[in-house]
Amino acid sequence: MILEAVKYMILGMGVVYLFLMLMVWVLDWQHKLLLKYFPESFEEPKAEKGVTSKREKLKKVAAITAALHHMKNS
Repeated sequence: MILEAVKYMILGMGVVYLFLMLMVWVLDWQHKLLLKYFPESFEEPKAEKGVTSKREKLKKVAAITAALHHMKNS
């Protein structure tokens, strides 16, 4: 009885292993196919300078102050 259980366990694990290998192969093939027809472009986005206006800074400070005030009064 134990021997039969081990046999079915090995059979089940083998089927799962084969399915996973097939899935990896299909996904790899799909990846290559997509790259063939839709190549990736590796353009780096332009870096914006760290210049923020005084108005934006004041808006951030006001939002933080309002959030802290709300937290203290809740």
